Amino acid sequence: MSRSASPAFVFSLIAFGTILGIAGTDLILPAVPTMPRELGGTPALAQMVLAAYAAGTLVGLLTFGELGARYSPRKLLIWSLTLFAFISTLAAFAPTLEWLVAFRLVQGAFGSGPAVFAPGFIQGLFTGDKAAGMFGRLGSIESLTPALAPLAGALLLGVGGWETSFFVLGGCATFGAIVSVIYSRSLPDRTVALETHRSYLSVLRDATFLRHALSQAFSLSAILIFVFGAPVVMTETMDGGIQDFILLQICGIANFILASNLSSTLASKFGVERVIFIGTAALFVGFLLILAYVQCGGSSLAVIVPIWVITNGAFGVRGPIGFHQAIVASNGDHSRGAALVVAAILGFTATGTAGAAPFISFGWWPLALVSCLAAALAFLCLVLFP
Repeated sequence: MSRSASPAFVFSLIAFGTILGIAGTDLILPAVPTMPRELGGTPALAQMVLAAYAAGTLVGLLTFGELGARYSPRKLLIWSLTLFAFISTLAAFAPTLEWLVAFRLVQGAFGSGPAVFAPGFIQGLFTGDKAAGMFGRLGSIESLTPALAPLAGALLLGVGGWETSFFVLGGCATFGAIVSVIYSRSLPDRTVALETHRSYLSVLRDATFLRHALSQAFSLSAILIFVFGAPVVMTETMDGGIQDFILLQICGIANFILASNLSSTLASKFGVERVIFIGTAALFVGFLLILAYVQCGGSSLAVIVPIWVITNGAFGVRGPIGFHQAIVASNGDHSRGAALVVAAILGFTATGTAGAAPFISFGWWPLALVSCLAAALAFLCLVLFP
């Protein structure tokens, strides 16, 4: 029989589900450089293990977004976690790198459900400024994953090989599915009734939604493209170790958490639109500085890390309120709105990661260039949709 739980507990359950989706990438990152040796293939194909997951997530987001507008979000959440657990375990038995890429495509699709339903659940549990604050808190919690998951992934790689991370993902997803069944009654099932039966196209026709959704998507994809390629650059071309990547992430994420917790306060004092605009501009300038440095032949982490910290802080300022503005602009259709935002994030990330992959052996500049272009587009969206 389903049990009741406090909003704080339900929020933790929602956050746990979304963290699993993120961990599907970050927990695997340390193992990516070793996969060509273990499964055959090339470093460029190994990067497709990351890109395929992002592409699969894009497909899953759009699918769950449509299903969530028609069927019970709480039931769909349980199915998402259950199927993610199954395919994660199956992926651990992939015989070749090509098979693993295929499994990752499906894994990303099944693991995307929590990200779609989280905004609606939060809107149902909390109201007004409290909901906006909880979005910021969710972002802070999720941001710990890119910092801590690679460390855990490195430990798991040393203990049992690349397969261990997939077994851990499967076990955690199974646990999440069971707890979601037990406390399903506490999950808001219909948070806000749709004013009309809308479609993805009707949401996309809203210029306000496009302004915030596209700017948010390009901003975060700029960060993720750089993160996805960093382990390979550091270990294969810069003669470094995975500890260098962990250092880069911990420094960046620490500043992101600080900035994201100040985001709502800054928005209240200076205005939401102004803070989003300034944060996006600073993000673009940060990547522009990294690109300029590496184009001049620089590769020292003593220079890259401080700029990266500033860049993460810029996204922390604009990230939570930018995402919240996009959800609000969906006019109550939270499932489709959230699906479109996160799908755009993963779509741009997958495209950028795949575009940079063939040139990853040249060092930092391919990542810096693609991330800088994404950040520039994020800024342009604010200008083109005033």
